[in-house]
Amino acid sequence: MFLRRPAPLCVAFLTLAILAEGLRPAGAQSLGDVIRSSMSAGVPGTAVAPSSPPRFANADANAGAAGGVPGLFGSREFRSDSLKGLPQWTRVLQVMAREQPAFDACVQNAARCVTPTLRNWRRIMTQATGLDRKAQIKAVNDFFNRWPYKEDTALYGRSEYWATPSEFMARSGDCEDYAIAKYFALRQLGFSQDEMRIVILMDQIRGIGHAVLAIYDEGETVILDSLSNLIVSDQRYKHYLPQYSMNETTRWAHVGGFDWRTKMPYQGLAARSN
Repeated sequence: MFLRRPAPLCVAFLTLAILAEGLRPAGAQSLGDVIRSSMSAGVPGTAVAPSSPPRFANADANAGAAGGVPGLFGSREFRSDSLKGLPQWTRVLQVMAREQPAFDACVQNAARCVTPTLRNWRRIMTQATGLDRKAQIKAVNDFFNRWPYKEDTALYGRSEYWATPSEFMARSGDCEDYAIAKYFALRQLGFSQDEMRIVILMDQIRGIGHAVLAIYDEGETVILDSLSNLIVSDQRYKHYLPQYSMNETTRWAHVGGFDWRTKMPYQGLAARSN
């Protein structure tokens, strides 16, 4: 691993809550529920194939149905065109819809950047505009990784809170907040939602939940991680076990992935899903 700082507690116990299907933080839902609802969104008992043409490097629209399709981090994934059960993410989307005009106005006219948050937004837009895609991805990752890590309990007095880019730039945040800020910054720069996902996962080495941004770029899926300024393929992260991922219209449940000890496909979660 390439850690920029000591590994933080991020989305603590999220994965355990998902698998236990018991108490879970707001914004999370059980992996079983995600899989069942993803499957029921299409033909009963059939996983919904990725949109055509597939955006992510590992997507295979012709893959077997009931077992999902090849997904992020070596997983099998189940797709649903519904964000039901993800209230934290839907809140972020609703707030961003209201705030986007102010972001747009600030980008177009520096005089409209009336808050420190907006001035920071214009700063990264100015830095990244005109660069090629890879340089834009790196600029956005580097920019937001400068914010210090802060736990939700310290900022909001609750165990789990997904911050909007404005909230993150004003107060900082934890791992999913970095991913969210990067997602919307790249959207402002012209990236399509179909090219990006926020991924909630388990870090198998640290034994805690984590979140990253996945981007489809020139034939491969690369990961923007708050723990590193390095940007590499998801296939390099053998210790990340994805749980679920989403963009503005779609969510995916993930089953299996790599076992970091063997670097081979991990069968534990697949066995649980049977």
